[in-house]
Amino acid sequence: MNTAVKDMLAAYPADLGGVDRDRLARCIEECLVCAQACTACADACLSEEMVAELTKCIRTDADCADVCATTAAVLSRHTGYDADVTRAVLTACAAVCKACGDECASHADRHEHCRVCAEACRRCEQACNDLLASLG
Repeated sequence: MNTAVKDMLAAYPADLGGVDRDRLARCIEECLVCAQACTACADACLSEEMVAELTKCIRTDADCADVCATTAAVLSRHTGYDADVTRAVLTACAAVCKACGDECASHADRHEHCRVCAEACRRCEQACNDLLASLG
């Protein structure tokens, strides 16, 4: 399946320095999906009757959305590439996705939005770890 992410990577005029384009594209896509899911989950949590019980979930969602969006942006820039920065951002993103996935999973039996969000976080965490592993 062609996506704008893959199309933009293919259109990049210089070498990507041996980075696996498929893993890179998947990671960018999962980061964007996770950022959206976390934003929507936090908003849905704010609409729940027991919003006070979801404070940690809302905060974790917001943090995860921000880190995922930033990670997607960093991974989309290749000019002047710095592998150390990429590794640090991917490590942070995987960590926040794990924390958010765990938090949302703890509410998933009561809130469908948390279940959906937890799944998005797990996929993003895996994509970040897969790309990290391929960087060596």
